[in-house]
Amino acid sequence: MPKTIKELADELKVSKQTIQYHYQRLPTKNRQKDSQGKNVISLTAERIIRGKVAKNLVAKNQQTGSEKATKTSKENNELIATLRREVADLKSQRDKQLATKDQQIDNLTKLLGQSQQLQLLTEKKVENFKPITSKKMNSLIQIRKIVSGGIFGKSIQKGDFL
Repeated sequence: MPKTIKELADELKVSKQTIQYHYQRLPTKNRQKDSQGKNVISLTAERIIRGKVAKNLVAKNQQTGSEKATKTSKENNELIATLRREVADLKSQRDKQLATKDQQIDNLTKLLGQSQQLQLLTEKKVENFKPITSKKMNSLIQIRKIVSGGIFGKSIQKGDFL
């Protein structure tokens, strides 16, 4: 059964202008009009138009696919560039942090060395002080013995020096 341009356009999901364009390029023997003078598409004309529209849709889809691939490729390149910049920034931050940590380790190592030197000096002073302290203790013990034994055998009382 013959179809109108609108019916075929709706069926193929294209505009009426697209069907009209292909219809006008058909040989005159394939173009028909109904009793009211409207363009009517015969089965033969429909097959020809379907073939042309299908070819155009395939070509358009391929072109769109190619554009999408190009767009996707461009987007991927931009994404790669962005990721590379981020990686470079992160490496820079890491290097700065490592340099700071190295400095902190150096400072703490110096402080530890100084602390150990102070500890050694303190221990040496304590060792040097021990003989002096023991000599003084011996002197104090001798003085006590003398005092408790008394001068010339007489014991000293608290009130003797007052």
